[in-house]
Amino acid sequence: MHFTSEQRLDDGVLEREFTLGEIPGILWTPESASAPAPLILLSHPPLGLRKMYPRLVARARHSAAEGFATATIELPGSGDRPRWPAAEQARADLRRAMEAGEPVSDEIVDALILPLVDKAVPEWQAALDALLSLPEIGGPVGYSGGVISIGIRLAVVEPRISAAVLFAGSFVPRALFEEARQVTIPLHVLLQWDDEGNNRQAALDLFDAFSSKEKSLHAHLGGHTGVPQFAGDAAAQFFTRHLK
Repeated sequence: MHFTSEQRLDDGVLEREFTLGEIPGILWTPESASAPAPLILLSHPPLGLRKMYPRLVARARHSAAEGFATATIELPGSGDRPRWPAAEQARADLRRAMEAGEPVSDEIVDALILPLVDKAVPEWQAALDALLSLPEIGGPVGYSGGVISIGIRLAVVEPRISAAVLFAGSFVPRALFEEARQVTIPLHVLLQWDDEGNNRQAALDLFDAFSSKEKSLHAHLGGHTGVPQFAGDAAAQFFTRHLK
């Protein structure tokens, strides 16, 4: 891990950009941590770190106020990383189907999501290795938001992740429904009831598939970007219960 820039935000949060090989990322740490801080991995849609930065830094500052360090990395094929022709084609096929009002086929979902999960999860694990080697970062570790299929795979294969906040707002391949049955960590799942790009019944079926003994579904009226502010407060309380 190589730090490339550093700035102190106006609330004292230390923001450091880094690279991990070819992967850019950002680490935020609270100002007044008296001991190694618990870590939350902030995931996001594959729209690029720069585009997502305002939302990510708001989440990071909110988490820092609760004593958490947070970190994010650029997803494969996003931002300044090399484009992925197969993923670009899958996105085009998805847009075409949705604009035509047609069902999104399993083939499109698989082509869009499965390669992303296969590549992104090992990168998140490599980032976790590097982050936990820093003296100011400790466990336990949580995972928050982003592409829900990445969160499912990480919850299955990464024992260092103790709890996750997942957003039911992206397409999930059928194979990931089977992996969801292996998820046992505590889960806090957000669902926008009127999400125009999400199959509500599929989201409910996925929640049912999780094997976690503690899992809660928080559904709110509104579209994809209409998550209410208080939903973030409830997610923060969830992490405080499980990571402190």
